[in-house]
Order: sequence, then C-alpha cells, then structure tokens
Amino acid sequence: MAKALIIGCGGVASVAIHKCCQNSAIFTDICIASRTVEKCDALAKKLAPTTKTRISTAQVDANNVGELVALIEQFQPNLVMNLALPYQDLAIMDACLATRVNYLDTANYEPEDEAKFEYSWQWAYRERFRKAGITALLGSGFDPGVTGVFAAYAQKHYFDTIEYIDILDCNAGDHGYPFATNFNPEINIREVTAKGSYWEGGHWVETEPLAIKRVYDFPQIGNKDMYLLHHEELESLALNIRGIKRIRFFMTFGESYLTHLRCLQNVGMTSITPIIFEGRPIIPLQFLKAVLPDPSSLGPRTKGKTNIGCIFQGLKDGRPRSYYVYNVCDHEACYREVGSQAVAYTTGVPAMIGASLLMSGIWSGPGVFNIEEFDPDPFMAALNKWGLPWVEDFDPILVD
Repeated sequence: MAKALIIGCGGVASVAIHKCCQNSAIFTDICIASRTVEKCDALAKKLAPTTKTRISTAQVDANNVGELVALIEQFQPNLVMNLALPYQDLAIMDACLATRVNYLDTANYEPEDEAKFEYSWQWAYRERFRKAGITALLGSGFDPGVTGVFAAYAQKHYFDTIEYIDILDCNAGDHGYPFATNFNPEINIREVTAKGSYWEGGHWVETEPLAIKRVYDFPQIGNKDMYLLHHEELESLALNIRGIKRIRFFMTFGESYLTHLRCLQNVGMTSITPIIFEGRPIIPLQFLKAVLPDPSSLGPRTKGKTNIGCIFQGLKDGRPRSYYVYNVCDHEACYREVGSQAVAYTTGVPAMIGASLLMSGIWSGPGVFNIEEFDPDPFMAALNKWGLPWVEDFDPILVD
C-alpha cells in the first residue's frame, strides 16, 4: 500500500521495523537508513526471508538536511519515521517540508548542548506543515504516545471533563548489571537528572530532581518506588484535555540505580559541559554512554515486566469518576518475538501503529499534531492486535 523511510536502526527502530514487516499489507516497502549502514544491512538480511515487505537500506547523516532530502527524493516514501535521536527532529522535519512528505517521531526535540526538552520548537512548524499540506505526528511512542491515546480515549468514552491525570511508568525488569539504562543512556540520564515539574492550576510547578516520591502497587508487579519527572506529554495534554486541573508523571527507579546515578553526578560524569582530556574536548555524559552497556544488548538478559498507564479522575454526567488504563509487557516475551527488551518494544510498536494509521489515511490532516488530537479508537484497537493489550480498572488505587 505505501512506502516508509525509517531513520534510525537502534533498539526502538529495530522493534518498529520488525512490526512493519509483520504488517506488510500496509508497509509494502521500507528503507532503513542510519549513519551506520552495516547495522541496517544486517537487520534487512535477517528480516527479508520472513516478510513480504520489500526492504532496502541507505546511509544517511540525520543532521544533514541535504542528505536527508536526497534520500527522500530517491526513495519517494509516503512517510518518514524518525526513530533517531531527539537532537535530529528539526533537521528531519526540515527535510520533510522540503520534499512534502509526512513525518512521525516518538520523542520531542532536544538541543544537544542544553539538557532541555519541550514542544515549542516543533510546534513552531505548525503553519509550515499546514501550508505544505502534510502531516507531522509528534510522540508516537508509549510515553509520549500511548499515554496520549489513553487520555483521548478516556475523554471520548468515559468523561465529560478530566480534572486529574497521573501517568505511571514502571519498569520492573532486571538485566543483572549494576547500572545500565533501558534506552539511550545520554537521553535517559539527561531526563532523570533534570528538574521535575507538573502542571497544576494553569501553570508549571517545578521541583528538584527526584524530590517527590510515591509508592504504588502496580498490577502484576507489586509495590515500587516512583518519582515525579518532567515529561513532554504533560505539555500537550494540558492543552488538549478538557477541564484539566493537574497532570503528573511518575517513573519507577530502584535504589541501586539511584545510588549509582548520584555517584556519577557527584564526580561530574553526567555533565554535558565539554572538558579537555588529553588535549581534546570530550563531553563526560557522552563518554559515560560509550562505556555503559548498549540498551539494545539488554534483551537476552532482562527478566520481569513493565506496567505503563494513566489514572484519570473527573466528572461524567455530574458524578465523580476514576479510571485507570494500562499495559503490562513482559521482557522475555518481547525478546522471543523481536529480540528486544520491553522498553524498546513498548516504544517501537506504537511507532508502527501511528505510521500505519497515517499511511492508510485513517489519520490525516495538514499541520503538526500531538497524538491525542486524533481519534483514539483505531489506535486502541491496534494496540490489542499488535502486542500491547490494555486493561481497564474503574476503581483504581489513586496516587496522593
């Protein structure tokens, strides 16, 4: 039916590519492109005998708009799936504008020289995408992504107004390493060490990093410590959900992870300020990333489950209502299916689903959109079909 150009070949991209190849009725042709074309070639060789999807590969520098434009013009895709680093979002959006091709990503833009991420840079493209007659779908991962779809689904089916949202992200997986991150270490550590924030009463409330802690009893997992973080979907949900009074995001961390992280912070290894080492500048966090285990290597080692979902409180027909919707994903089951741990799986599957809805025309419209701005029902149905079934609870334990 359509062609997708997939930029990136890391853990999340690998999952998305596997799922695209399972969905050959939509993804008739894909091109896998990254700076390291050998990784693309190896994945294409592995998947080619298993799918009707035609797979090609290419080398591209995702920071180079000219190279991106040339590749898009050569392959002529219906959609560019940006599964590279958040630093590269704007370059890829520029290339899509130049070639009038639809765009999708899983995480919002983040400048490489500043530990800050927000939607303002990408929202600034709204008018240009509208005038070009093409669609940009932002944040089609799990959080952001599925969490936004959950919010839109709750708003459509169960609430007249949603007043409170708590997004809970629990990873109870054990990879056996003293310290490792389940997705790109540089992005992960920048996110965790930043100041926290939440939306309340029409404005942002900022907190010190990991200053707010709660304990929650996660279904199929049990009690886990979770900490309030800033997360990008808070920005868009504050605009797109009716009646909102407060939105918070919590993520679980074990004490061993936090102890190692504090030590690394204390000795300067999480800094993004360049230092001179043996006569040349290096960025400590990038060096740390190089010595930590590659997240894509964690699949065969990781056991346990993830639980990611949203708790909503609001009103329906004038009466208070609470609603919890979540997905539980098993690390070992993910590895058996696609050779990846569950953190990459829960991001890569929604990337494929969002892309399939755009490429089939079920979701469409010129401009730049966050995922909760589209009809949630086809996405929710696809989650059950493609490996991320969801569970509803109408009497959930609330977070204080």
